[in-house]
Amino acid sequence: MDKEVYICLENGQVFKGYGFGAYHDVMGELVFTTGMGGYIETLTDPSYYGQIVMQTFPLIGNYGIIKEDMESKKSYITAYIVREKCDDPSNFRCDESLNTFLVRNNIPGVYGVDTREITKIIRESGVMNAIITTDPRTVDYDKLKEYRIIDAVKSVSTHKAELMPSNEHKYNVVLMDFGAKKNIVRELCKRGCNVAVMPYDTKAEEMLKLGVDGVMLSNGPGDPLENTEVIEEIKKLVGKVPIFGICLGHQLLALAMGGETIKLKYGHRGVNQPVKCLETGRTYISSQNHGYAVVNESITDYGTVSYINANDGTCEGIEYPDKQAFSVQFHPEACSGPHDTRFLFDKFIKMMGGKE
Repeated sequence: MDKEVYICLENGQVFKGYGFGAYHDVMGELVFTTGMGGYIETLTDPSYYGQIVMQTFPLIGNYGIIKEDMESKKSYITAYIVREKCDDPSNFRCDESLNTFLVRNNIPGVYGVDTREITKIIRESGVMNAIITTDPRTVDYDKLKEYRIIDAVKSVSTHKAELMPSNEHKYNVVLMDFGAKKNIVRELCKRGCNVAVMPYDTKAEEMLKLGVDGVMLSNGPGDPLENTEVIEEIKKLVGKVPIFGICLGHQLLALAMGGETIKLKYGHRGVNQPVKCLETGRTYISSQNHGYAVVNESITDYGTVSYINANDGTCEGIEYPDKQAFSVQFHPEACSGPHDTRFLFDKFIKMMGGKE
């Protein structure tokens, strides 16, 4: 039998479960994600940096860990909570079990807790901090309440530039790495883009000197307002080169254009978020992972809101027609899906002068 461990919420509620993966006390921001599949992508999405991730789908690990499907070289989550874990995965592509992966990445896991009850608490009270510990009597709740995720982008971005070539080279694109998922690079490469993955603090002048055809602003973790220097560099890029922003990149582009962002009550995390295109009225199902959103009313002078969340009306996309730029809050590159909005990469190609 695995050891008893406890999830202690900042509001004082305590849940007993059982540990797996690594064993050590950790503190983080507790969030839930509703995906029924794609837990490998969740575990390796850098946007979860500093967070304790809880899966609402009850059984996790049944197809193990497939290294080819990982979205980054390692996991950046703080801890992992599931209702039930699978110790004996069955899949011909499986490289290791969920437990082995967590041990290798030094990430504590918890199973055997009522994830539905904890999810209801977060939905009603909002995202809150939590600590996972073997002894709940030692928890300092004042310290727990003060926990904040800082230096998020700095902690997940690449430290040196890396070129990802395409087999059919047509365009040169810079990907500003704020915590980029690998599938962004894959989608660009398959469309003929040589992709230069650049550190988050790369100067605009350095990128423009490369003579690039376009700039991608990637997804990433944390509060977008923390990235003041990055926002200033994006301002220098706007209007000089086609720009496509995803998730955090969407938020940073909006801030660079004079917009505002807010923290959502419990965010959007899952693979079934409906987004409505305001131009056509069509609704797409999207994959999302974010705790912040752009304020619709703040997009006035240069941009137009293009997509909204069909559930709560929050901003899901912005067009900047006079600046050759656009962005979306959701993930068109999503792998394990849905793939409804992959056409946005084709839109970026056309913006760079392509015909695809």
